[in-house]
This record gives sequence, structure tokens and C-alpha cells, in this order.
Amino acid sequence: MTRLATCACGQLRATCQGEPATVALCHCLECQKRTGSTYGVAAFFSRADVEPQGEARQYTRPGDSGSSVVFHFCPNCGSSVYWEPARMPDLVAVAVGAFADPDFPAPSVAVHKQRRHGWVADI
Repeated sequence: MTRLATCACGQLRATCQGEPATVALCHCLECQKRTGSTYGVAAFFSRADVEPQGEARQYTRPGDSGSSVVFHFCPNCGSSVYWEPARMPDLVAVAVGAFADPDFPAPSVAVHKQRRHGWVADI
């Protein structure tokens, strides 16, 4: 299976082959800031199965694990499409919303639940 994730304007893309290794929902405050929502949802694919296309800017920040995370976002519309967590060097995380696919697999794990907004359902 091939899936295409894109930014809002379509300039930055990530073509992903196969099924994600995992899909995770993150309630951390940094994901809330990054998405402008109450959580972020990432599909983790093998690095070899992700092919980025288009121009990207990068933003690096420390993750809660202490390892860095490099976010790749579109310089035109600002959408973050994929990121590289240093603590998982063989995987690339792709924003599930960037696939714009209501049939995309649901998260199987949630992290940083202590930051979950009370009105958000718990998985």
C-alpha cells in the first residue's frame, strides 16, 4: 500500500509504503502547541519506507525523552508533515492528519496522558 501525506498547500509531501509500525496519540504540551489542537497523532514508518518530496524547513527541539526531534514543515503554509525522533533512528513519524484519510488506522497507544484535556476521550 502507498499513502501520500501532504502539507496544506501540497508543496511538501511524504510518500509512505506499507503499513505504519505503530500509530500513536500524544498529549504532551509540545504536540499541543505544534498542532494547535489538544494532541498530535503520528504514524511511525520505517525510514526506508518514507520518501519526502518538496522543500522543507526544519525545527529541532528536545523531546520529553531528552533526545532531539527534528520537525520538517512547509515554508509556504507552515504545516508540519513529518519528523525524526533521535531516540528512534530507524523510524520517521508522519502526521496522520496530513494523509487526509478518514480510513487511516486508529492510534493503538496514547502517551503523556497526564497532559490529556479532561474532555478528550481516553484510548
